[in-house]
Amino acid sequence: MTEIRLHNTKTRTREVFTPLDPENVRMYVCGPTVYDRAHMGNARPAIVFDVLYRLLRHTYGADHVTYVRNITDVDDKINARAAETGRSIREITDETAAWYIEDMAALGNLTPDHSPRATEYIAQMVTMIEGLIASGNAYAADGHVLFSVASYPEYGALSGRTVDDMIAGARVEVAPYKRDPMDFVLWKPSDDGQPGWDSPWGTGRPGWHIECSAMAGALLGESFDIHGGGNDLMFPHHENEIAQSACAHPEHEMAQIWLHNEMLLVEGRKMSKSLGNFFTVRDLLDQGVPGEVIRFVFLSTHYRKPMDWTEDKRREAEATLTGWLSVLRKHGYSPGMVAKLKASGDWTADHEVIGNLSSDMNTPGVMARLHLLSKAKTAYGLVGLAYALEMLGLVRDWDVLELSTSQGDALPDWVGPVVDDILVQRQKAREAKDWAEADRLREVLNASGVQVADVKGAVTWVPGPNFDIAQLESFK
Repeated sequence: MTEIRLHNTKTRTREVFTPLDPENVRMYVCGPTVYDRAHMGNARPAIVFDVLYRLLRHTYGADHVTYVRNITDVDDKINARAAETGRSIREITDETAAWYIEDMAALGNLTPDHSPRATEYIAQMVTMIEGLIASGNAYAADGHVLFSVASYPEYGALSGRTVDDMIAGARVEVAPYKRDPMDFVLWKPSDDGQPGWDSPWGTGRPGWHIECSAMAGALLGESFDIHGGGNDLMFPHHENEIAQSACAHPEHEMAQIWLHNEMLLVEGRKMSKSLGNFFTVRDLLDQGVPGEVIRFVFLSTHYRKPMDWTEDKRREAEATLTGWLSVLRKHGYSPGMVAKLKASGDWTADHEVIGNLSSDMNTPGVMARLHLLSKAKTAYGLVGLAYALEMLGLVRDWDVLELSTSQGDALPDWVGPVVDDILVQRQKAREAKDWAEADRLREVLNASGVQVADVKGAVTWVPGPNFDIAQLESFK
C-alpha cells in the first residue's frame, strides 16, 4: 500500500499517515458560511481536500473513506443579510448552500459523504455544552455560555501562540459576563428576529466553534484521522475546536492530523473588494472560464504556499489542458476505450504521479510529470496521463474531451482537427524555412482568434475572446 506523508500543523512535521481504522478513514473539513456566492478563496480548500479525498479513496478504497464538509447556516452574517434584504434566513441559506454545491461541482469536486448543516445538530451542541459546564470547562452567565480557556492548559498548541500573543493579536470581545477576555462563546441569547432554540440557558443559538466539534463527533466519532481547512481558521476556530473537544472527551484526541492550506492572491495582491480584485467562482464560470481550468491553476501551486491567480496562469493552464485533451482525443480515448482498459486491468496509475500526491499532496510535481506523460506516442502509453486527469478531477466525461469555449458553446467537431492541421503545416513550413507560408498560416490563426501557446515545447491552442469560426471554414 502507498505510504502517504502529510504535514501536520499541530506537530509542525511531515508525518506518515496511519489511519486509526484503515477500513474507515475519516476526514472533516470546515465548509462555507452560506450567505453569498463562494469567492475564489473559498474554492481553494474545497479543491485541496477533494484531491486528498481522491488520494485516500485510491489508497484505501472508495468504500473505506468518509469525508464530512459542513455548512454553517446559523451565523450573524446570515442574520445581517436577512435584515438587509427582508428575506427569511432559511430562504437565504437554502439558496446560497445550493449555489455553493453547484459551483464546487463545476470545479470538479466530488460530493462529500456528508454535508451537515449546523441547524440540524443543535441538540448535539446543547448536550456537549452541558457536559463542558459539568466538567468545569464552561460556565453560564447572562444567558451566555462561555468556554474557560484557562481550564485547558494546552490552549495554543495548534497555532503555536501563547495566550498573551493571542490577546495582543486578536480582536478580543470585552464583555462583563466573561471571566477572562480569551473565553469564547458556546451559546448566546437570541433577540426577536434572530434564529433561536430552546436550551437550559434560555432561547438562543450556538457560537461558531461548537458546531464543528459537535458535527464531527456525531458523524466521525470522538477521534478521527484528518481535520482540514484554510490557515485563516487555525486561530481561533480550530484552536477552539480542539480545546472544547479535548475537554468534552478527555480520553480522546479529536483529529490525528491537522492540515491547512495557504490563502489566495490575485495578481500578487490579497483579494479585496476595496482593491477591485474580488470575484466569485461564478463570476469566472459565467465569463466562460472552464471549471477544469480554474482547478488546474489551483493545483499548479502547492497547497501550503500562497496561490496567486493571474491571467497569465489561466491562459497557460487552458492551453496546456487543451493540448493534453487533444492528444487523448487523437488517440481514441472515449468512454468505451476507458471501460475496456479498466476491464482488462490496464487502467493503472503512474507511480510517480501517486508518489507526488502521497508526498504531502505535491500537485506541482504531478503537473510536471503529466507534461512528460503527455508526450507518449501510443494510446497505451497515455494511460498514465488519462488516469491522472480523471483522478485529479480534470476529466469528468470521456465523451467530451474538450473545454467549453468563452462563448459557452462546444466547438463543432471539425474545428479541432482543422486548427491542429494548420499548426502542423505551419511548423513544417518553418522547418523548411518557407517563411512566407509560415506567416500566411500565422495570419489565418490570428484572424480566427486562435490563441497559440508553446508550453514546455508542446504547442497548444485555445479559442480566444474574438474567436471567429468562419475564418477556418475554407480549411475544412
